[in-house]
Formats: sequence, structure tokens, C-alpha cells
Amino acid sequence: MYAKCGFLQDAERLFSSSPNLDPVSYNIMISGYIKSGRFHEARSLFDQIPKKGCVSYTTMVMGFSSKGYWREAIGTFKEMRYGGILPNEVTLASLISACSGFGGISICRMLHGLAVKVILDEFVIVSTNLLHMYCVCGSLKDGRDLFNQMLEKNVVSWNVMLNGYAKAGDVELARELFEKIPMKEKDVVSWGTMVDAYVQVDWLSEALTMFCAMLREGVEASDVMIVDLVSACARLSATLEGFQLHGRIVKAGFECYDFVQATLIHFYAACGRVDLAYLQFEVGVKDHLPSRNAVIAGYIRNGMIEQARRVFDEMAERDVSSWSSMIAGYAQSEQPNIALELFHEMIACGMQPNQITLASVFSAIASLGMLNEGRWALEYVQNNCIPLNDNLSAAIIDMYAKCGSINAALEVFCQIREKASTVSPWNAMICGLAMHGDANLSLEIYSYLERRHHIKQNSITFIGVLTACCHAGLVELGEKYFKRMKNVYNIDPGIKHYGCMVDLLGRAGRLEEAEKMIMSMPMKADVVIWGTLLAACRTHGNVDIGERAAENLAKLEPCHGGGKVLLSNLYADAGRWEDVFSVRRAMQNQRVKKSPGYSGVLLVKAGIVDLIKRRTDDMTLAIGDADVGVGICGWEGQQAVMASDFAMGQFRFLKRLLLVHGHWNYQHLGYVVLYNFYRNAVFVLMLFWYVPFLVVNLSLLNFLGALLKRKGENTR
Repeated sequence: MYAKCGFLQDAERLFSSSPNLDPVSYNIMISGYIKSGRFHEARSLFDQIPKKGCVSYTTMVMGFSSKGYWREAIGTFKEMRYGGILPNEVTLASLISACSGFGGISICRMLHGLAVKVILDEFVIVSTNLLHMYCVCGSLKDGRDLFNQMLEKNVVSWNVMLNGYAKAGDVELARELFEKIPMKEKDVVSWGTMVDAYVQVDWLSEALTMFCAMLREGVEASDVMIVDLVSACARLSATLEGFQLHGRIVKAGFECYDFVQATLIHFYAACGRVDLAYLQFEVGVKDHLPSRNAVIAGYIRNGMIEQARRVFDEMAERDVSSWSSMIAGYAQSEQPNIALELFHEMIACGMQPNQITLASVFSAIASLGMLNEGRWALEYVQNNCIPLNDNLSAAIIDMYAKCGSINAALEVFCQIREKASTVSPWNAMICGLAMHGDANLSLEIYSYLERRHHIKQNSITFIGVLTACCHAGLVELGEKYFKRMKNVYNIDPGIKHYGCMVDLLGRAGRLEEAEKMIMSMPMKADVVIWGTLLAACRTHGNVDIGERAAENLAKLEPCHGGGKVLLSNLYADAGRWEDVFSVRRAMQNQRVKKSPGYSGVLLVKAGIVDLIKRRTDDMTLAIGDADVGVGICGWEGQQAVMASDFAMGQFRFLKRLLLVHGHWNYQHLGYVVLYNFYRNAVFVLMLFWYVPFLVVNLSLLNFLGALLKRKGENTR
């Protein structure tokens, strides 16, 4: 009584004061120690038993197994067998539970043979535990054979076999078995397992139908089951069904549970109802950290980064999820510099980032193209012994590739490829090489991946493969892989895959086939695809298809300046100047402007690291001083150049740039002059002016150049 009630000191005093102790007393005391987690005292007392029997060994095996000490449980069982003591059904059932924690199919079959040998396989507790171990090992056929041979089945046996099918994703066999369970044997676990099986494969309608059938049978749902259903509604954006489940939650009294509140907030945010998500937070427990994290994640999911930051700043307590959500939010909202600032602030606060945090950090670094920062982050990962999972490895590979260090990306990939269990690192390497490195090597790596049959490819894999074929000009190979997506891997091509194929055919001059592919797509072509075809028509001088592409592009986005510029250039190449003037005149009347390109210039001086994004309408200009480290990190900027001539005080480059980018009606010129001030600061001087005539503009340019040159010499 003392031991079971947790009064171990009283139990110890009574045990120590007894002059004659039998094995039962020892076993009771050992069991009390084990339940309290005092395994050292339990083992010490076990060794003192003068004559150990089956019950004493079973007590130790059960205790170690129940607490997850699998190896200790197996070691005790071996001692038992060496002592010549036969196990009973409880001993063997506990041993099987211990081996289920890490044993493979061979150990499972060995234990099955032992159960048959000692004539314990007919006990339902032994056969049920064996059945569970077969299911855990993924051997459902052996498990079903054992299940069919069981003379006695209880509700646990039915549920174990049902759960095995559900975890394996075999919903049809799970439903077939569920229908065979006697109605009186079905409990909340049986119903919940079947509901969960449907949820795992996103069959929400079937899951809700099963849930309603359960309620009609008078079986009340558990809080975990309802939370799983609400999570499925969030994943599939099933707003109406989620509303109904929320009502059931209130009726059952589960709304006061913190984890239920967090799930409801996540559901409303996932369905785009951020107002209801915040309202749910307001009516709940506000100091619940997961609920606040759910609000932050909801705001970020809906692109409301400022509102998320406000909630984040108001938090008195933050965990790694809070920081990770904000860092990921800034990285995804094209504010990578703020993401890095927040990461450094997180470290300064003593918070240890996890793999999710660092994956977002490397993504931000990749966007900025800051190779040194990437190396520092990788060094931080190594110094803090943060394990590299597949997502983090993929982020590191992607960072190196986008920063132009393909060799470093390959080195990381070669280190982790044999350990990778998912396709993410492979995708990062294939896409990185296809877009920033060697397209042929990208295809070689993919060929090696195809031989790794246990790694399942996905749609991203084929985006990289088709991009590599496009850059390498391998049209037939690209067509082959495009067909294999559906025929071999059962992956439906998405709009990006069709875009790659249009680009591939367009570069090869097969414009009719590219247009035919666009018209046969199962989805509506977007601006990117029509723009790709139009660019290919300009390259190969096909005015007819180019006009149709431009027409479809204008229907989707009437003010798309880039498309109109391409069409104008296409007409110009064909010598159709009247059409050129017509397009340009329409652009002026509609006040259409081409979307500006941009690049990043990284300035490093006296420990100062800054990123300047320069956006211009008519041109992009980058001028670098020799004493200032300048690196061009190109994203989409097509005109970015580093004018090293300026360091020598020469302005020929500026004149040439003006002549190339001049327009017929006015000039728009932006100067960015970078120079050192006492070798500690960088001043940016921007001068904009509009002059109607080219000659006057050139004269002013020469005059300003002379002044700036003299000023530069005085400053030095």
C-alpha cells in the first residue's frame, strides 16, 4: 500500500524493520522503486534477493520496459535465461514490448519462435504484443497471418491490426478490417484509428462521415480526435467543416484546453480568416505561448508581417518557435536583411536556434548572396553540434549555389547524400547546378538519384531536371523526362514544368510546338509562360507567333511593360517601324512602365556590411571605389555592371552608358558615387535631373565629371 501510494520512505522503513523478508516483499519494494524512477536502488535490491524467481525477473523486465530502458530489460531477460528460469506470459509480453522499441523483423521472428517453444503464443497478451511488433517493423503480411491464427482476439488485438494498416496508409484494408470488428468490440480507439487513417491521406469527407457515424453510435469523441480533424480542415482549407467542428468543441467543453485553442487559431489563419484567428486568441488564455505562436504564424502565412512583429514584440516570453516563425516570415517576405538581424538578436538573447530556424537563416543568406555570412552560419552549426537534417542540408546547399560557390555546395552534398532519407538535398543540388552551375553535372546527379529507389522524387526534382535540360539545350532528353513524370513517377506536371518545356522548345526554335503545348495545358497559361514564348519569338524572329503571345499576355496583364517592350523589339528586328511606333505610342498613352530590374551591391568597409538595392526605371548603374569591397549579387537585374573605371577617375563608362540607354524624349540618369571618408564611412551621392535634349545632357555630364574628378583628388 505504501509503495503503490508513493510513500516510499514509509515502505522502506517497514521493509527494513521486517526480520524475515520473502521474495514477495522484495518484488513489491523493487516495483515501488521502479515506478518512482529510482532504478539504481531497484537494481541494488534485486541483486540482494537470495533466490530469484520468475516474478522477480519479470518485475525488473516490466519496469525497465515501461520506462523505455529497452537494453536493460533485454539484459535482465538474458540473465533470467542463463539462470535456467522459464519466463511466463507477462515476462515475454514485456520483453516483446522492449524489443519493439528498436528491434527489427529478424528479432521479431526470433521472439515469435521463442513464444511457440515455451508454449506461450496462445496467450492473447503475448500474441497481441507480437502483432504490434510485426506492424511496427512494417511486416503487415506476417502480422495479418498471426492475427488470423489467433484463437482469441480482444479489442486491443483488433485495434493493433487496424492501426498497422492505418499507419501504412492502406485505407481500404483498414476499412475492410474495421467492418469485421464486432460492434460491441469497437471503442473510441477503433473509431479514432479509422478517422485518423482517412485524415492521413486527406480524405476529409470520409473522415467526417466516420466521425458522425461514431457519434450516432453513442461513442464520444476525444479531444485528440477532434484536434486532428480541425488540423485536417486547416490543411485542406475546409472552412465550413471547421466551423462545425468548432461548435462540437464548444459543446464538448474542449475549448478551455490550451492546445485546442492553438489548433483553432491555426485553422482560422490557414483558411484566411485572420480576424477570427485573432478573436479566438482574444477570448482564450493570452499567456499561452503556443497560442501566441499560432497567431504569429497565422499573420505570416497571410503576408501580414508587421502585425506578426507587433505580437512578437509584445511577448514577455519567447521560445524557439516564436523566433523561428519571425525569421522565416522576414525571409519569405523579401526582407532577408531583417531576418538576419533577428537571428543575431536571438543568439544574443541566449536562445539556441534549431534546424528549422537555421534553414530560414540560410535561405535569407542565399537571397542576399552573402557568402561570408553563410560560412559563419555553417560554422555556428558545427560549433554548436546542431545535427544536419535533410531540410537544413538542402538550405545550406542552396545557399552555396546561389552565392556562386558551387564547389562548396557539392562538398556538402557529397558529405550527406548517403545519409539523406528524403529528396530535399538532392533537389537543392540538382536545381543549384541547373541554375547556377553545370547543367550536365546536374543531370548526372539526377541519373544517380534514379538508381536510389528508396528516395521518392517529387515535382521539384523535375523542375531542376527540366531546367538543366533547358540550359544544356537537350530537347529530346527534356521531353523524355517530362513524359516520365506522369508515366513512371505518377507526378502531374504543374505550370512550372510546362514553363520549362516552353522555354526548352523556344530556345531550340521549335516555336510551333511550344505554342501547341501551351494550348494543350490542363491549366490556364500565366504571364510567365506567354512572356517566355514571346521572348523566344523575338530571339528567332517569328512575328506571327510573337503577336499571338503578346495578345494573350496583354489579356492577362494589360499593363505588362516587359511584354510590350519585347513586342516592340520584335517589330524593330523585322523592320516594321510603324508597328514599333504604334506599340510605343500605346505604352505612353497607357502610362505603361517596364518593371525595373534590381541587383544587390554589398559594401564592406571597416566592419560595416550593408546591402543596397538599386531600382531604376531606365538604367541600372553601379560604381565602385577601389578601396571599398564591391560585390554584385544579381537576382533579376539585367543591367547591373561594376564600373571599375571610376576608381581611376575616368568617366568614359558613364558616357557610354548614357548613349546606350538614351531615350528620344528625355534622359533620366542616376549617379551613385561611392568614396571613402577618413577610411571609415561611405557616402552615397545621388543626382537626378531631366534635360530635354541629348546634346545638352552630354555637356552637363562632362562638366559634372570634371568637378567630381577634382573633388575626388582633393578628398584623397
